[in-house]
Amino acid sequence: MRFAVIVFPGSNCDVDMYHAIKDELGEEVEYVWHDVDNLDSFDGILLPGGFSYGDYLRTGAIARFSNVMNAIVKAAEEGKPVLGVCNGFQILLEAGLLPGAMRRNQNLKFMCRPTELVVVNNETYFSAEYAKGEVISIPIAHGEGNYYCDQETLSLLENNNQIVFKYNSNPNGSLSDIAGIMNEKGNVLGMMPHPERAVDSLLGSADGLKLFKSIVKQWRLSTNVVTS
Repeated sequence: MRFAVIVFPGSNCDVDMYHAIKDELGEEVEYVWHDVDNLDSFDGILLPGGFSYGDYLRTGAIARFSNVMNAIVKAAEEGKPVLGVCNGFQILLEAGLLPGAMRRNQNLKFMCRPTELVVVNNETYFSAEYAKGEVISIPIAHGEGNYYCDQETLSLLENNNQIVFKYNSNPNGSLSDIAGIMNEKGNVLGMMPHPERAVDSLLGSADGLKLFKSIVKQWRLSTNVVTS
């Protein structure tokens, strides 16, 4: 499987994401600059965390107009897995690939620490390697991770099983403890915690590796790729 790690001016988790895919997962991966307009050669798209364009105006608001976003929308429409982490999640919200919006953390402070998540839905492209209800440790690092949507959207997310991860102890005030949601089609996931920072026990947790293994497993099943 061949991944693209999208790099915007201000991305700072692209190296962590590359390491997770290349060294821990053992799959092909390339950095892709934000001005490219074609992602056809890639099987999976990864939007890492950081401060794209300095987070000026609003988190993800400027990156949403980058040239590469048209190619990301096209990849999503084709059914390719698209994962946005932290600032990547904020960009997917701004682009309308996921519903809702992000607000400042309830305590108005930047937070960076390990956080427990509950796997709400394990029947997805991104969570099939977890057990339903499994509690995992994935670090957060954000100042604007307070997910919000209106009641109608929340009902749709719940009724369509689009909430994939919830916080075990809500750190930022997110509506309904939401830590990660996917689109209705199930191939676009946005999450505030950083799975790429939890791929080896030396980092304090390897729980994030299962997320990337889930993507590869589901992609191979969907494309009938057989490996030894």
